[in-house]
Amino acid sequence: MINRMLCAALLIVMIGAVVPVYAQEKSQQLRVLTSMSERVFGPFVEGFERENPDIDVLVLNKNTNHALGEVALGNGRKFDLFWASSPEAFDMLVDFDHLAPYKGKKHHDFALSSVGWSWKTDRLSKVPSSWNTLLEPRFDGRIGIARPSRSGTTHLIVEQFLQDRGWEDGWQYVLQLSANFATITSRSFGVIDGLKSERFEIGLNIDFLAISEEELSFQYGRPVMLVPGRIAKLRGGGAPDLADRFIDFVLSPEGQKILLTPNINRVPIDAELRKTLSYEKYPALNAALRLSWAAYDPELAARRYWMVNEIFDQFITNQFGRRRAIWRDIRDIEADPELAKAHRNKLDLAKTYLLTMPIEEHEVAIMQPSPMPGPGNRYAPMTAEQKKFQVRWQSQAEMLLNMAENELREIRK
Repeated sequence: MINRMLCAALLIVMIGAVVPVYAQEKSQQLRVLTSMSERVFGPFVEGFERENPDIDVLVLNKNTNHALGEVALGNGRKFDLFWASSPEAFDMLVDFDHLAPYKGKKHHDFALSSVGWSWKTDRLSKVPSSWNTLLEPRFDGRIGIARPSRSGTTHLIVEQFLQDRGWEDGWQYVLQLSANFATITSRSFGVIDGLKSERFEIGLNIDFLAISEEELSFQYGRPVMLVPGRIAKLRGGGAPDLADRFIDFVLSPEGQKILLTPNINRVPIDAELRKTLSYEKYPALNAALRLSWAAYDPELAARRYWMVNEIFDQFITNQFGRRRAIWRDIRDIEADPELAKAHRNKLDLAKTYLLTMPIEEHEVAIMQPSPMPGPGNRYAPMTAEQKKFQVRWQSQAEMLLNMAENELREIRK
């Protein structure tokens, strides 16, 4: 018994001796807040720690909105860096003075990306050729998308439609596309998982998420809008000097080459390195890099970030089951040529109600968003103005669906 006690005491002494040594080996700590998966940030952390064995890098992965919320709460956990693929998130952080400058810039581009759709390579026989192709009834219940208020990637997708097609036509497209949604996932990774598990056949997402998956294929939507992924220092971080060193590493030739590994497959911001890049897997992006088909405005997206996400939720997410049922009822009626012909006016009117966005762009432009558009009251309590608009938008969405349902009931009498 005494021998056991002596052994236990000796073990405690040995452990106590080891812990301070390890702490000395990792004497500095860098904290990173990111929306990217470990597949992306992991190799960068490993490479940086290899070059800096005295630094321990801690990474917290959150979706873009929750990450913004973390900062909005005052960065209480003293994160040093914010790292994400949504450029408008950084513009919002700049607007509310949450970023610290480095080398004269509030944020630094590190990679380029664009959006489109992906599918399981061996499952889809006829690949959609354009965004408009996705509107066809044959894709009913076959498309997966993430919720833009929880996914910076989907916010990019919705904003691309609004910026390319214009506010009214852009929302009309999104509302019509929602007729073919199989589900709305909580994160971008949920779209990838849904494709792999065959919950749906087509997923709307960003290039690198799909290209890095061996079993998935990806096609860019046109026009291609190139958007920069960014990294930036946060105010109130615990190790600003280490943050500078990590940014330097990400932008260095060694860091940029990490983007080209098969598990990541992202287009580096380094123009010289891009010249060595094989575009076999993404020829459309090669053309975009050479021709610059369309420009994406992250500042515009940042100004109306909360509004666009809230409108999507009120008109699509929160009405998803009901909206889908109405569309299917319309398609069932249209499958009967005689019935459809006899009630064409009512069918067209029902569709008009489904595709109408009653909120005008100027109404959104004059709104004052909350200090930081994180999700829920915990992060950014809504202003009285926001609550007023939220209630109004919910009422407008429900009214339009009621009117569409009334037209269909008249047909079914």
